[in-house]
Amino acid sequence: MYKIMGAMFVIGAAGFLGLTVANAYQNRPRELRDMQTALHLLETEIAYGATPLVEALENVATRVPSPVGRFISEVARELSAGYGATVREAWEFGLNGYRAETFLKDEDLSVVKGLGDVLGASDRNDQIKHLRLAVERLKAQNLKADDEAKRNVRLWQCLGFTAGLAITLILI
Repeated sequence: MYKIMGAMFVIGAAGFLGLTVANAYQNRPRELRDMQTALHLLETEIAYGATPLVEALENVATRVPSPVGRFISEVARELSAGYGATVREAWEFGLNGYRAETFLKDEDLSVVKGLGDVLGASDRNDQIKHLRLAVERLKAQNLKADDEAKRNVRLWQCLGFTAGLAITLILI
């Protein structure tokens, strides 16, 4: 009886780990698309609305799903808190919090991090150029992420349960 319960536990735990890894591969492309949407919206706010950066960030944060929306909201909150934080400091602060809850890789986050250096520090046209460049880079990352997801999701889903079954057979 205990062997059967132990075997079920091992198979379930290994299967859960496989599903967790597969979930990360599935969520990365979605988050990249959400970040692209956020940057497009920010570009629109800056270019056509001539909205101040803090207000533009607040507007974008309400229209983008979490965790991207929470990241943008955190940057806006940090800028409007009155601590005298620069855009770069607020952007890095928000990015550090975002890093803990995201499925994005460091190469994806480096694209986003670079925006903190130019937002609010240059004229409107220069900011728009940098936002467009970041969106293009994120599109390239999204293509890679979609390809990785297609290759690895099914693999990890099956591998988790298969590894659990193999471990169970070895232990019995």
